[in-house]
Amino acid sequence: MRTILFRSLAVLVLVSGLGGGLAACGTDDGSDASGPRIVVTTNILGDVVEHLVGDQAEVEVIMPPNADPHDFAPSAKQAEAMRTADLLVVNGEGFEAGLVDTIEAAEEDGATVVRATDAVDLLLLVEDGEEANDPHVFTSPATMVLVAETIAARLAEEVPTLDTPAYRSQVEAYVGELRALDQEVEAMLSVVPPEHRVLVTNHDVFGYFATRYDFEILGAVIPAGTTLAEPSSKGINELATVIAEAGVPAIFADTSSPTRVADALAGEGTDVEVVELFSESLGEPGSGADTYIELMRTNAERIATALA
Repeated sequence: MRTILFRSLAVLVLVSGLGGGLAACGTDDGSDASGPRIVVTTNILGDVVEHLVGDQAEVEVIMPPNADPHDFAPSAKQAEAMRTADLLVVNGEGFEAGLVDTIEAAEEDGATVVRATDAVDLLLLVEDGEEANDPHVFTSPATMVLVAETIAARLAEEVPTLDTPAYRSQVEAYVGELRALDQEVEAMLSVVPPEHRVLVTNHDVFGYFATRYDFEILGAVIPAGTTLAEPSSKGINELATVIAEAGVPAIFADTSSPTRVADALAGEGTDVEVVELFSESLGEPGSGADTYIELMRTNAERIATALA
């Protein structure tokens, strides 16, 4: 089981200081564009950026719904879009493992890279005695308020001539929605009693969620911050024992990753339910996770239902 070391969050950017509106950018047919080309790696961040800029810019999102960000590899066309982007928004801290080389190449080619993980003081994962920054900042709406504010400010900074009240109003409105979402999720989870506020997940992903809403991470089937790691039989057996002793009613698996290991753990003499969460990727239309806000509502509802 991992240990999370938490350092307090700090708001880095005030929305009231934002400026800039974004003009329409290039189209798929290669026509000329008058504004910046904004490319975003993950679909969660893509949704956030799209809400920030509205119809004032086109946003190209690299990862499709239900993608596993840890092992997603871009097509040649997508890699070229990233390398030639005026603005490239990424999660950071190696989260997009299959895109790291392309992100670095884009920076070398002069693209401005905005990293979501630069917006907050990061939690630390402790895995096998080694500390690593936790990149899963999007699992808490409170943290995503900081991310959205920082991205919005950077977008405005890179396009200083496009300073419009409409853009600032749009940013303020969406940040307000994220703040309201944080309070809504807290209310939804209030039905979970203190003794049930424990999470066992497919891999280490919900640290920011647990810190914000007062849950304990009891363990992870894959004790790492990536789905690329492999669990050990010894680790699964030990976690099964912990789960049985704690009376954990549910294990939470990722919709973007196979639930095979979580299902196996559920069968290790533990009477628990395997509940899927949209942890690292948006879902298909109609899935209940079409947008980041819908994703968080769905996850909160499923967690509350499983643990209440």
